Amino acid sequence: MKEWTTQGRKLKLVEGNIILLDVDAIVNAANKNLILGGGVAGAIRNSGGPSIQEECDTIGPINVGEAAMTHAGKLKAKYVIHAAGPVQGEGQEEAKLRSATLSSLKISNQNQLQDIAFPAISTGIFGFPMQKCSEIMLKTAMEFLEAHDFPQEIIFCLYGQEAYSVFEQTLEKLTG
Repeated sequence: MKEWTTQGRKLKLVEGNIILLDVDAIVNAANKNLILGGGVAGAIRNSGGPSIQEECDTIGPINVGEAAMTHAGKLKAKYVIHAAGPVQGEGQEEAKLRSATLSSLKISNQNQLQDIAFPAISTGIFGFPMQKCSEIMLKTAMEFLEAHDFPQEIIFCLYGQEAYSVFEQTLEKLTG
């Protein structure tokens, strides 16, 4: 586990399964229609139960780069923030990923959530490069922590040692 602290607020990197975390909110790497298909979304649907998709159906679609919050069903987390990440090749992917990250953090701040956990948005089936994802998401999260009271803790829960290593190296560069 790697950690960075600013003004008493923390950013942490952990390797594991995001749906197992006991936090106020986990972020779902969503599509713009908020249909819980595969990857992180599928795991959320399978473990959290049908109420999450039912709530998404009343909210979606949203624009790529936006986020929306639902309850978390049977998950340990209280809420799921669905961040619509970009598909590699659709154009303006970097700005859209930054916006999806920022939108999620703004929802967390508005609802005074203590902690929020992110996956590496858009790096699965959407094909966004892990290195670029780590740079955009970590920089956005660090800037947000320095300027806002909530969340108190941002966790990047990375699936697999390879993803964790990329984020760890990027965090070392940003804080070094």
